[in-house]
Amino acid sequence: MSASGRGQVTAGAGDIITVNPGEVHDGEPLRGEVREWRMLYLSTEHMREVSLGFDRLGEFEFTAPVFHKSEMAGSFASAFTRLTEADLAQPELATNEALIDLFASLVRRRDDHPPDCSHGGLRRARAFLDDDPTRNHSLSALAAEAGLSPFQTLRAFVSWTGLTPHAYLMQKRANLARRLIIMGHGLASAALESGYADQSHMTRDFRRRYGLTPAAFATTR
Repeated sequence: MSASGRGQVTAGAGDIITVNPGEVHDGEPLRGEVREWRMLYLSTEHMREVSLGFDRLGEFEFTAPVFHKSEMAGSFASAFTRLTEADLAQPELATNEALIDLFASLVRRRDDHPPDCSHGGLRRARAFLDDDPTRNHSLSALAAEAGLSPFQTLRAFVSWTGLTPHAYLMQKRANLARRLIIMGHGLASAALESGYADQSHMTRDFRRRYGLTPAAFATTR
């Protein structure tokens, strides 16, 4: 237990504690227990980037000082890993997807009827990825192409394709790398031409998807 501007905070292992901007909190356990936690401090600019549809930044406010649901802890862990993981080919796209998933749970603001595959803007956003899977796309750019908010774009894309935009893009890259290897391209060249950060990143992704390394795959051709 500790104190905050919204009253006493009672939290245990796996819980999420929230603090609004400017809120007074002591961060000290009331009974003096030893504890540790992971924290995310987000700038106002980043909060605008992962907007869930609030007209003004000031409309965003955590109403509960602590959340106890395990699925929210999982969303936090994913966002924390994305923000602190250095080896990502798509840091902006991946991190913003994770943050939107996290905050959608915390503020409980979800659309009842996300756009489907008949939505012209959503189809343009998918084509944006299809046309150039090697590009470092951002969720905000995809949302602008779709004419939707980042949150709407993410949720609708998952509903339509079964994948987040980042997962969809990485699948396109893996398929492109596989075709290049079949065509006889060297592994370093295939990694570069398919948009991976480097050959080692392609190797890890390739093994995870296909169950063997690109080098092993090349020997079977």
